[in-house]
Amino acid sequence: MSAKKPQSIFQLKVTLSGSKPPIWRRILVPDNITLGRLHVVLQLVMGWSDSHLHQFAAKGELYSIIDKDEDDNLFGNNVNDENKVSLSSLLVSEHDFMIYDYDFGDSWEHHITLEKILPFDSSIKLPICLTGKRACPPEDCGGVWGYHDLLEILADKSHPDYEDTMEWLDEDFEPETFNKTKVNALLLKYCK
Repeated sequence: MSAKKPQSIFQLKVTLSGSKPPIWRRILVPDNITLGRLHVVLQLVMGWSDSHLHQFAAKGELYSIIDKDEDDNLFGNNVNDENKVSLSSLLVSEHDFMIYDYDFGDSWEHHITLEKILPFDSSIKLPICLTGKRACPPEDCGGVWGYHDLLEILADKSHPDYEDTMEWLDEDFEPETFNKTKVNALLLKYCK
């Protein structure tokens, strides 16, 4: 997070674009969180493994990790350093939004909406996940379309790809399950 003290708490809704039924999380973060720290929070609350490139898009600009050895970053696009930009400089009013793209191959696009601006309360341990719906899709399953195919296979034990899919998947994968307690334990551990 930035050196500036937080002035407020942002309640964000993060929705995985194109997911049907919707996969989403509602989180609280300090307004001064940098996009670099927000990336860590998003990885934890959604359930990703931070194995791929990512970027934020807001107000016509891109934000990501800056590679000091490259003149251009992210496939020749001009990007801003995510570690030097606070969320409050991009989301100013309730209902403002931005896009978070994760894994450019699978193209997991997340719509992040500023739902509420709350007074800062130092007794609330931030970041925190308030609620959410459904499990995060498995990494490398082919994006939203591949995930929908995966769900069809899981629903039909007689499907010719069922056994191979179960072998590839974590045996405990339950698409309808979201574990807020586990997510908040991860946030407490990795986002102190």
